[in-house]
Amino acid sequence: MARAEQKDLTPMTRTVIESKSKTVTIGFDEPFCVIGERINPTGRKKLAAELEMDDFSTVERDAIEQMACGAMVLDINSGAVFSNKMADDPRYADNNFVEPPLMAELIKRVQTVVDIPLCIDSSVPAALKAGLENCEGRPLVNSVTGEEERLAEVLPLIAKYNVPVVAISNDDTGISDDPDVRFAVAKKIVERAADFGIPAHDIVVDPLVMPIGAKATAGRQVFALVHRLRTELGVNTTCGASNVSFGLPNRHGINAAFLPMAIGAGMTSAIMNPVRSVEMEAVRAANLLMNHDDNGMQWIRLAKVLEAMKDGASFAEASRASAAASAGRRGGRKRRG
Repeated sequence: MARAEQKDLTPMTRTVIESKSKTVTIGFDEPFCVIGERINPTGRKKLAAELEMDDFSTVERDAIEQMACGAMVLDINSGAVFSNKMADDPRYADNNFVEPPLMAELIKRVQTVVDIPLCIDSSVPAALKAGLENCEGRPLVNSVTGEEERLAEVLPLIAKYNVPVVAISNDDTGISDDPDVRFAVAKKIVERAADFGIPAHDIVVDPLVMPIGAKATAGRQVFALVHRLRTELGVNTTCGASNVSFGLPNRHGINAAFLPMAIGAGMTSAIMNPVRSVEMEAVRAANLLMNHDDNGMQWIRLAKVLEAMKDGASFAEASRASAAASAGRRGGRKRRG
């Protein structure tokens, strides 16, 4: 008996994210989508303290730098702890009180300084709603899990606003070490989303990258899992790229090796730090080798930035200068025309 032909899911799997003026497409035949991770007060005490004082200068600077360095989407996380306000008002101990207004303000501030799409990141459904109400375009939402309460709270929001969502592969039993279980959780989320009219191409699965310092086979497991998610569910994928190197020395070197391997396995995006040149170099090289860089233009542009760093500029400084020069050339061409 002839073997049934496998349906080609590639053309259908395009996750569209939009700002007011720009569109980013995550897909198997698209450049790897870099989602900038730096606007996140979790673990950044200085940033959390600034936000508590209504100081958004670091947020605005991080937004501009990440875009200049190559971020295509910016993750906006509102998980701040306001210790001083908490001492005066116990309501500030509740994330449900703190995060919704903070998320709304973060979104507004970032949209005034950059024009790329955003990823609204919170474990608080009311904060996701506040972000959706204030975000221009079609943002990515981060995230829903396989937990029943989370599915019931988040999926109706996703359907109402017609936006894509990150689906994290854990459920009410926690995070499984077994990649088959994590695949089953992802499949459950895709199927449950379909009940709300949310198509699979608007689900971006995070298969949960484990630290290789704790589990030596974590890298190989996630590569195999990403391949299954692509071929069997036809969904795009993402991850917190730096998770793989947690607890190890020279983390950026490990991350830079991990990213092209994940891309080769089928991963289509990652939440990562684009201000680190070694990791962006790895992503740009992978795009070139996957034929996702037209005429090698992004690689050539990066090479010029790296050359400028030899004169002492940081990656962010050299990237901003390159972006400004490109904008000037485009403006000059328009004026001459």
